[in-house]
Amino acid sequence: MNNKSNTLTVIDGETLIDKRLPPTKYFVDTLLPQGISILGGAPKVGKSWFVLDLCVHIARGEPLWNLPVSRGEALYICLEDTKIRTQERLNTVTDDVPSGLYFAWGQTSLEDGLCEFIRTFKGEHPALALVAIDTFQMIRTPTNDVSYGGDYAEIQPLKALAEELNISLLLVHHLRKANDKDPINKLSGSTGIAGAMDAIFIMERHRRGENKATIFASGRDIRDREIELEFDSERCVWNLVNDSLQNPEIVMTSEMVALVEFMKSGNQYYGSNSGLADELTKILGREVSPKGMKQAMNKWRYKLEEVGVSFESKRSNGQKLLRVKYNPPSAGDPSDSSASKNGAVNICVPSVPCVPAES
Repeated sequence: MNNKSNTLTVIDGETLIDKRLPPTKYFVDTLLPQGISILGGAPKVGKSWFVLDLCVHIARGEPLWNLPVSRGEALYICLEDTKIRTQERLNTVTDDVPSGLYFAWGQTSLEDGLCEFIRTFKGEHPALALVAIDTFQMIRTPTNDVSYGGDYAEIQPLKALAEELNISLLLVHHLRKANDKDPINKLSGSTGIAGAMDAIFIMERHRRGENKATIFASGRDIRDREIELEFDSERCVWNLVNDSLQNPEIVMTSEMVALVEFMKSGNQYYGSNSGLADELTKILGREVSPKGMKQAMNKWRYKLEEVGVSFESKRSNGQKLLRVKYNPPSAGDPSDSSASKNGAVNICVPSVPCVPAES
């Protein structure tokens, strides 16, 4: 008898498209999203140095490679390092340890209650944002089943935990020796590991002993990305050399800028999508599609709200109507000043987190 409870929920598309849902949270803007991620690399490539530096940045809320960081507490579970080695590394990376940075050592596994340990720690530390587990292999259940289904199922408790606690859970993992044109296929194990991840980062040095490396990133909520890094052997941190996302900021579309200007002049609009599209057509001097306009409004909903524009869709007598309001942001709001000065709003696009080097 199957005792599993059915948790499926159903929602119609029309309701879903207009539903206010919180956007994906990034603890490192465009790099490290909420959810479960994996950082793969060969032994001694520099993964642990990067993870340690990442934890320090999270605990400080300090930008990483000029990318904004959402401050929170960080827990680094060091399963392959001793306390003295971790202490030496921490002393190398920083002489000013931020509060909210924690370390754990010893032996644990998924079978031994690791998820419950993290859940309890989160209860005691509500500001917990990042949990890094170094390495994934140390918490796995020994098995001869190296299959997509087996690997995927093993990760599910961790994936569910990250979603439950609203944290970023980063697994450090090793690579296979076999070569592959796709770096993601080099992760040790079946493709079920990559398939279960929200974000994947593969770190490879150009040559063993060289101080340069590349991070290949991909995921559900981040854009594919290659990040070239250089290792600072004095401070033992990875510095950014080049990012394949040449411009990590996108400017709000001209239609949405026109919408902001239109709403500033009238404060509210109530009518059909076509009627609003006609108004924007007048402002831009070119035709604006009602369908494209509404899709853009849904996409940019939260950025529009930052500059004072909010909206909701309603049905009246079988006709779908749109109510749009403008409430000026409070004085000093940087998003409002950027909109008024530049006629545009800058936003960061989801991207991929990067990886570090080991000595």
